[in-house]
Amino acid sequence: MNQVSFPRQYARTRRFSLGVARQPVVAPDGDRVLFLRSRAGDDPVTCLWSLDAPSGEERLLADPARLVPAEEAVPPEEMARRERLREHSAGIVDYATDRTARIATFALSGRLWLAGDGGDTRELAVAGPVLDPRPDPTGRRVAYVSGGALRVVAADGSGDGALAEPGAPEVTYGLAEFVAAEEMGRTRGYWWSPRGDVLAVARVDTSPVSRWYVADPAHPDRPPREVAYPAAGTSNADVSLWLVGLDGSCTEVRWDRAGFEYLVSVRWEDAGLVVVVQSRDQRRMQVLEVDPSTGSTRLLREDSDPLFLDIVGGTPALLDDATLVWTLNDDDTRRLLVGERLVTPPGLQVRSVLDVDGDTVLFAASREPTETHLWTLSPAGLEQQTTEAGVYSARRSGGTTVILARTLGRHGTEVTVWRGAAQVARIESSAETPVLTPRVTIAAYGPRELRTALLWPSDHRTGSGLLPVLLDPYGGPALQRVVAARDSYLVSQWFADQGFAVLVVDGRGVPGRGPAWDRAVRGDIATPVLDDQIEALHEVAAANPDLDLGRVAIRGWSFGGYLAALAVLRRPDVFHAAVAGAPVTDQRLYDTHYQERYLGHPDEEPEHYRHSSLIDDAAKLTRPLMLIHGLADDNVVVAHTLRLSAALTAAGRPHCVVPLSGVTHMTPQEEIAENRLKLELEFLKRSLGVG
Repeated sequence: MNQVSFPRQYARTRRFSLGVARQPVVAPDGDRVLFLRSRAGDDPVTCLWSLDAPSGEERLLADPARLVPAEEAVPPEEMARRERLREHSAGIVDYATDRTARIATFALSGRLWLAGDGGDTRELAVAGPVLDPRPDPTGRRVAYVSGGALRVVAADGSGDGALAEPGAPEVTYGLAEFVAAEEMGRTRGYWWSPRGDVLAVARVDTSPVSRWYVADPAHPDRPPREVAYPAAGTSNADVSLWLVGLDGSCTEVRWDRAGFEYLVSVRWEDAGLVVVVQSRDQRRMQVLEVDPSTGSTRLLREDSDPLFLDIVGGTPALLDDATLVWTLNDDDTRRLLVGERLVTPPGLQVRSVLDVDGDTVLFAASREPTETHLWTLSPAGLEQQTTEAGVYSARRSGGTTVILARTLGRHGTEVTVWRGAAQVARIESSAETPVLTPRVTIAAYGPRELRTALLWPSDHRTGSGLLPVLLDPYGGPALQRVVAARDSYLVSQWFADQGFAVLVVDGRGVPGRGPAWDRAVRGDIATPVLDDQIEALHEVAAANPDLDLGRVAIRGWSFGGYLAALAVLRRPDVFHAAVAGAPVTDQRLYDTHYQERYLGHPDEEPEHYRHSSLIDDAAKLTRPLMLIHGLADDNVVVAHTLRLSAALTAAGRPHCVVPLSGVTHMTPQEEIAENRLKLELEFLKRSLGVG
């Protein structure tokens, strides 16, 4: 039987994400773990499973194929939510549990389902379509969103009714607004009280937000989709927080919303209700304690930064005694702050707080930026939990820790269950094994010690001949590419095996190197990132004479696509061809929270937007450029590519545009994902004269 090609396998397995256990929830007693996983590496339908930690036995709790035998009907609101989450699979893509993890709720085909620990799964007949159902901590009721209203139903299916109704089409209760889900990491819009009698509910009014229209030119009979898109410099949604009781009470949580318009996070534990708010310029952030009986707030702490403040995942957290767990930028280290104590050393960059289990804080942190390790802080002290080079995440409760590990030594994600220092179980993976294995060398180069990953063709021998070079970066804020995880380099290795030396570089602005590194791109997201790619290229070539600097190409998606187009427009002396996928070419067309963090408000600092945009550079193009864009993209809208293409055409500069009909920012469609790689390869080979 012929072996499947890598592009087909990569597309069919949704980037090898299928069949991998994810989203674990550990029961408070530590004996059970719930998780999601599809049955096979090419099966996109995700099921809900349970693991008995002492025995290691797995049990299927809910199988979408049995619950909804027909093809899944995903409501438009759920499709939009999945786009924000970059969700590639189908079936049960999210779930929530009560405090004991004895029941779990999920939405499937816009319907509400409840799964019990005994394996019984039943539908609750409620008003739909259902979004984001969540049981209260006691397991007696389930809240969900439908038609912009927050609704509650008893766990036995009785008493379905609305607690908060919008009253206008621009208003929703219980959902995250665009920038919260896309940029701030807040994908939720409501939170149960510990007793299950009150909910903290986000009210979102998008009437101040500009309306954009995403059309599908391949289907002119269909009306365009209206999107409330807060572009840089324009109005955000009006977001407030309300305490809504099952008894019909409704109280607004009060803070200075004019000064702090971003609702960053909400945490409601036995120890109290805490919210974090942020100013529009992102230079100030407040942690507020809320009085649930009155809605009044008390300032717990306020942080400020002359450039911007980072949102750190998992914060704020609370210990059982209500001590605040937070982070603080101290000199050039993001350190863990518990109460008023800095508890982590200089040089250990805290990435996120993962869980608080009694008096133990589980968090992720890095000394070496290419590695992210697990640490705990407990009365026994600070302790590193993982040592093998890799990228780790975890969940913990009841003394049981579920560790998700990605390393250079193996494919995929290994999921193991630990009690203390002993591994007690493993959650098996049904993911496919890639048909290729990356041949990667990670190193640091130059005065800035730029982290690089260099990949050779599988059959290449040093000194056997010059190879054209392909840079394959993301290169900007929010995402690292150079990490100690084998499967991060699968696509790069495939390009290498087609006859390239592939170089991946993380420059200034990429996470993991500390506050100063993050802020080095404030006011200019073009020059530093491009300079770092060039510096690394020359340093690596000096150490590896098989690299042919006379044939250098660059490819990328999203920020990486912007960087690719930037490279051939501004440095054609270095770069000889580029493939730019979904590039942000006009910085004013991207959203408020991301863009204003790095470039400021466009009315106050317009020169930052002009310098970092590409439209005015169109006449400089002298190298082959391929632009690829999904026409249904509501994150980086296709106007970015169309405006650059129009400017290139007006300047008489030939270029190639590949429009992807019906494709969003994720390009999940199997055939398109496969053939996009092949089109890029053919273009790059032709442009560089590679046989």
